[in-house]
Amino acid sequence: MRDTLVLNASFEPLSTVTMNRAVVLVLTDKAVVEQAHPGLRVRAAAVELPVPQVIRLCRYVRVPFRRRAPWSRRGVLVRDRHRCAYCGRRATTVDHVVPRAQGGGDTWLNTVASCAEDNHRKAARTPEQAGMPLLRQPFEPTPADAMLLALGTDELAPLPDWLTQVQTAA
Repeated sequence: MRDTLVLNASFEPLSTVTMNRAVVLVLTDKAVVEQAHPGLRVRAAAVELPVPQVIRLCRYVRVPFRRRAPWSRRGVLVRDRHRCAYCGRRATTVDHVVPRAQGGGDTWLNTVASCAEDNHRKAARTPEQAGMPLLRQPFEPTPADAMLLALGTDELAPLPDWLTQVQTAA
């Protein structure tokens, strides 16, 4: 199941949390459910509530401005929709365009999602040296893009209505 989007009291997106964490925030009156999964409910001995897709905090939380999305292996896989940058098949690992042995680092612009076979075949070479052109160039997502990408981690499932509305409004 996808993570739950957390909105600030001002309706600004803050982050994503697990469904369990979202339920705890709602039950402790720290958040309210803005959008729920249709037909899904969480039941306990004395309480029943819809499974939250989007929650909004009841109190405003001041967040320091973040210029860049933090790099992570999971973030690269999500950014590239779990598709290999060399062959387009399902990606399970991250490859450095300029290998670390040649001075390449863990950055958004130097890493791409890769299947294990292509990662092994490319080895410690650049794509040009290995004769393996990239199908698409790596890019650095904005912090807001990284959060929206994290919400849509299953490339086979359609995006929920509320997320489509957020993307068209931006």
